[in-house]
Amino acid sequence: MSWLGIYLRGVLMGAADIVPGVSGGTMAFITGIYDRLLGAIRAFDLEVLGMVVRGRIKDAWEHVDGTFLLTLLAGIATSILSLARLISWLLEHHPIPLWAFFFGLILASALVLLRQVGHWNPARVASLLAGAGAAAAVALSPALGLDNAGLPAVFASGFLAICAMILPGISGSFILVLLGMYAVVLTALKSLDLGFILVFAAGAACGLMCFSRLLHWLLHHYHAATLALLTGFLFGSLAIVWPWKEALGWVVGSHGEPRPVQQVPILPGQYQQLTGEDPQLWLCLLLAVVGGVAVWLIDTRWNRD
Repeated sequence: MSWLGIYLRGVLMGAADIVPGVSGGTMAFITGIYDRLLGAIRAFDLEVLGMVVRGRIKDAWEHVDGTFLLTLLAGIATSILSLARLISWLLEHHPIPLWAFFFGLILASALVLLRQVGHWNPARVASLLAGAGAAAAVALSPALGLDNAGLPAVFASGFLAICAMILPGISGSFILVLLGMYAVVLTALKSLDLGFILVFAAGAACGLMCFSRLLHWLLHHYHAATLALLTGFLFGSLAIVWPWKEALGWVVGSHGEPRPVQQVPILPGQYQQLTGEDPQLWLCLLLAVVGGVAVWLIDTRWNRD
């Protein structure tokens, strides 16, 4: 795989991470680098620490697939720095067409990945349904309200948010919203609350090390069933990116603005009746098709790069 191909995959991951509810892990999954990314993350262990201590920097770099990670991170950073304002503007002024694009992208991704499962049996079907059910349950859940639960809740929030970020279909920021910790984390970051940040970072580091190892092991020992499970997560996450939604609950966002915490999908006609706004149905259908075509291009070109 060329460095340019890896860099472009990073750009796609960064663009997805900017959108609340869309995971960069989704892009890693559909562009064929998911397993390699998990392997590189799990390579940060005691062995690589020993290499660094003994001055074997080159061996440590190769052990963690450093060139791959650095190139991928460069793509992610480029995307975030260059697209953050554009996507934030689209989310504020044209959210429905943007969600429609991501809906088409994720739906097409899930359909493409169904082919990779291979022979279907009851266990793989059950894995697919379990993944879809779990992601849909998360997408439709109300906030838990852990904002006053103390440092153990902060650690657990970091742990769960990073696990969600690794999984395709569910974003870490969305999990923080569901836990009631989104505004709390943002406030701590803005005020540089080092104690809070260190506990949250420790939870995220533990989650990253533990969960990446678990997923890597599952993909190597139960590849088809795990692939079916992850594909199910993509199908279930469609409830998050469905363009027309009704908000049932709200939290305070990063700038003090109300932010929906629990939303349920509704039909375009119901959305128009509820809000009085144009559902932009034909534009949404067009952008969903564009998203599907984009996945086809990724699958036929970059996924073979």
